[in-house]
Amino acid sequence: MTKPVLALDPDSLLISAKEARAAAAQFSAEYQSKEPFHYGGFDNFLDPAILDRVLEELKQLPEAETSFDRAQEKLKTSYVPERLPEYTRRLFYVLNSRPMLAFVEELTGIKGLIPDPYFAGGGIHVVANGGHLDIHADFNHHAGLNLERRVNLLIYLNKGWKEEYGGSFEVWNDDMTEKLESYVPVFNRMCMFSTSSRSWHGNPEPVNHPDGEPRQSIALYYYTATWDSTRKSHTTLFKPRPGTKDQKDRMVARRALLQDLLPPIIHRKVAWRLEKLGF
Repeated sequence: MTKPVLALDPDSLLISAKEARAAAAQFSAEYQSKEPFHYGGFDNFLDPAILDRVLEELKQLPEAETSFDRAQEKLKTSYVPERLPEYTRRLFYVLNSRPMLAFVEELTGIKGLIPDPYFAGGGIHVVANGGHLDIHADFNHHAGLNLERRVNLLIYLNKGWKEEYGGSFEVWNDDMTEKLESYVPVFNRMCMFSTSSRSWHGNPEPVNHPDGEPRQSIALYYYTATWDSTRKSHTTLFKPRPGTKDQKDRMVARRALLQDLLPPIIHRKVAWRLEKLGF
């Protein structure tokens, strides 16, 4: 059996920061060479026994904290780690720990990464049949911690998934003239990318599993203390693909107007609340 990229012990979920950094080093040059932003897909990311245990626990999910059912993000729900079963919750905490930060820093070349203890927008994501998430760039500012968003990490949980089942993770160029990459969300595939206001990505093709199975994934985000008052924060920015039925997001325009009109202290409170809801 091929050794996993990140060799966490399935029982303890432990790995040293040194081992994690070495695991990332073999992929860092290729990851950092990608344009117009850095990204990569990595198969056999963890010992499959880890994700098998996660899947077993996810058979009994609590009520979702957030649900989305609008034109740009349809039939998507998310679950914060603190309300998930013990093993899955522990895995999230490990993926927010020092060894994981060492792995992500080595892979991306971004130093001083900070995990999000609130898991704003992160957790377990589930997209039901017919659901999708249009191409977008994520919110860039964690208002509650005053941090800049820098890296997204996604681990897919879908056994036997095929491209025709929809839900592939897509990477697009800035003017939306070319789909640069498409990753089928197969079990134990990890996708990571360095975020900016122009890191266009999503899973716009509707989930269409023949047996009605949802698309499931683990999502975590990492930040740096590089935000300053010269920057302008934004929520999720959606960008329609040409020649498709993708719709423009009027909600973003309304929020931009609020940012221009509201005093900064009030806007920060509003933005923090929106981020906790995953916007």
